[in-house]
Amino acid sequence: MGNSLTVKTNPPHVVCIPYPAQGHVNPMTNLAKLLHHKGFYVTFVYTEFNYKRLLRSRGPNSLDGLPSFRFESIPDGLPESDADATQDIPSLCESTSKNCLAPFRQLLSKLNSSPDIPPVSSIVSDGAMTFTLEAARELGVPEVVLWTTSACGFLAYLNYRQLIEKGVTPLKDASYMTNGYLENTVINSIPGMKDMRLRDFPSFVRTTDPDDIMLNFLDVESQRAKQASAVVLNTFDDLEKDVLDSLSSILPPVYTVGPLALLVNQIPDKNVRSIGSNLWKEDPYCLEWLNSKKPSSVVYVNFGSITVMTSEQLVEFAWGLANSQKTFLWIIRPDLVVGDAAIVPPEFVSETKDRGLMPSWCPQEQVLGHPAIGGFLTHCGWNSTIESISCGVPVICWPFFAEQQTNCRYCCRAWGIGMEIENVERGNIERLVRKLMDGEKGKEMKKRAMEWKKSTEDSIASSQLNLDKMIEQVLLAPRTN
Repeated sequence: MGNSLTVKTNPPHVVCIPYPAQGHVNPMTNLAKLLHHKGFYVTFVYTEFNYKRLLRSRGPNSLDGLPSFRFESIPDGLPESDADATQDIPSLCESTSKNCLAPFRQLLSKLNSSPDIPPVSSIVSDGAMTFTLEAARELGVPEVVLWTTSACGFLAYLNYRQLIEKGVTPLKDASYMTNGYLENTVINSIPGMKDMRLRDFPSFVRTTDPDDIMLNFLDVESQRAKQASAVVLNTFDDLEKDVLDSLSSILPPVYTVGPLALLVNQIPDKNVRSIGSNLWKEDPYCLEWLNSKKPSSVVYVNFGSITVMTSEQLVEFAWGLANSQKTFLWIIRPDLVVGDAAIVPPEFVSETKDRGLMPSWCPQEQVLGHPAIGGFLTHCGWNSTIESISCGVPVICWPFFAEQQTNCRYCCRAWGIGMEIENVERGNIERLVRKLMDGEKGKEMKKRAMEWKKSTEDSIASSQLNLDKMIEQVLLAPRTN
């Protein structure tokens, strides 16, 4: 990895601002580390709420940064809170889009008037934080938008407008959620996407309200990507070729620089590599525990940072896992159950005590890369999906919301590495877990997953090249105004 772009005297200064949720913070942190490694001065912007959470989860010095990798925060506009939980997503989307531009402008002006900091020369913002486009325009600096979704998820969002115009969504009334409409409405009008049922679109189409916050928010934010200087995606060309061709025909330059985590692993400076971004405290014991398990014998279960379920569903998942007789590592976040503590039945705990471990958070990449892991029961968030592809781990999918539905469709149909949970019922969970770990279908999925792992490794060189191109053609391009 060349570091030819280093300019010691006055390095280019990039401001990186993720959407304030864990699944967005992680890829943005990785991109920021790569830019820092390439010689950029980095200012990384958290919301005050997440800034405080990070200090709690990673310790009071965790945001001291490095001399040229610094952290700042701006308010998110919501009432103050010290909860150790993900904020309400619709309220957060509404608030960031209305309230964050002014404090972000103030921050840029503070940075630009600090004598010991190089002037801000570019902005990298999350695809769901495009209020920053206005600030970039005012400063006359290029702005790159990082969509932290899959390319297929992003293309689906870009077609929300088409679905709204055609009257496919919002739904006529609530019965359309359950009467087969979602399954039987097939959308074939999107170049690069075949045979997509409405239920495979990001979940915000499942509304009867024309003023639905999320439907409108994602329609607007995805369309605004067209105004950016470039779009960056955490994916690689072989995985989503048709979709990427389609995106390239409607957007500014699109650069695929994924899987970001694998590129970061090649940075020689371990101080940069070790800048952490987990908002929950990780339990390092999981890795020790896995060391004592046979290869491919453990089911890893993690529904990500936002998914919530009912206590009934939690109980069904628990008994499905118990009855499968498989060893499992199940991450149970404190806020996993809606409006309640996530507590599994005591009988389940005593029955599985010799073959189950249930921490509240873990270093997921290391867990997925561990030889003991045989399969992954996942919500299909994009970070989890691309990490399992990178590690060659097949999946059982239980998509919860956003573009997880789209990722699930691609895992099961296009990539051949997944099976979907249609309903959360213990017999069903048990059957799928056994199929994944012991069945013919599981073996087939494992074989495909290992082929994708190889393809991921082969793509690293071209993703590195794309990153360099993006830096030279966009972030360091001479200003035209």
